[in-house]
Amino acid sequence: MQVTRLLCGGFVLAFRFNHIMCDAQGIVQFLSAVGELARGLPAATVSPAWSRELLEARDPPEPTFPHHEYDPVPPSRRPLPPPGEMVTRTFNFSPANVAALKKSLPSHLRDTATTFDVVAASIWRARTAALEVPPDEDARLAFPVTFRHVCELGLPAGYYGNAFVLPMAVAPAEALRSGSSLGDAVELVREAKKAAASAAEFVRSTADLLALRGRPPPAMGNLFTVSDNRHVGFDRLDFGWGEPVYGGSASPMSWLSFLVAVRNGGDGEDAIAVPVMLPQPAMDRFASDLKSLLSI
Repeated sequence: MQVTRLLCGGFVLAFRFNHIMCDAQGIVQFLSAVGELARGLPAATVSPAWSRELLEARDPPEPTFPHHEYDPVPPSRRPLPPPGEMVTRTFNFSPANVAALKKSLPSHLRDTATTFDVVAASIWRARTAALEVPPDEDARLAFPVTFRHVCELGLPAGYYGNAFVLPMAVAPAEALRSGSSLGDAVELVREAKKAAASAAEFVRSTADLLALRGRPPPAMGNLFTVSDNRHVGFDRLDFGWGEPVYGGSASPMSWLSFLVAVRNGGDGEDAIAVPVMLPQPAMDRFASDLKSLLSI
């Protein structure tokens, strides 16, 4: 952890952690405890709990779902350059932007698609086109889905380890780039979410698959991951000076972006910030496509 004091009197608290130990909600639990102690509480209100044995594979392992997130796939013929040769830019989605995206969907999706559905699908389509992914390759969109709330798994309050699955939507790059609509991409996102909604069984199926295949790496070919951090709690951490102006990841990765809750502009309306990392030519195309999409 590192604290940087600013001339204005504020400060920046930065930290790094090993993802094998905990996930975003786990690190928020730890930082919340630090904040409580800093504010003078005698002990953290939530005690840490380590119960990883509750998430072990069944005996014998019996996967019951297809898990495209662990499919063995070849690397893309157009691999991304090293991060040092890429640029980062943050794109804001206002409530009006989100409403316009939902309004553009087919009628059966307008009232059922979530904000995450439309934002993730929009970024996935624009990114696939901007990177000019070969049309005969598949593009993949993964997103973490927490299962802390699933009573059937019996995780104790205070469990801080990883508690998410990674459902994946897969589509031919050619279709995403030019042959499909935003509604089609939203349908793919919702279909992937539907499998994870099986909750306990999907979690156990994932554990069984990992046990059978010796913990295979995720399918990284043309992979883009979107993590929705709006409700994790980074924006509510309090170390004695009140809630932060910003709470979240310092930067995206080439294959990973976040949805972060922010205040947009001078009127302070709630908005969603999405940091994206791309090569400069692709970033120019991405920004242009997204601008056109948000002007619908």
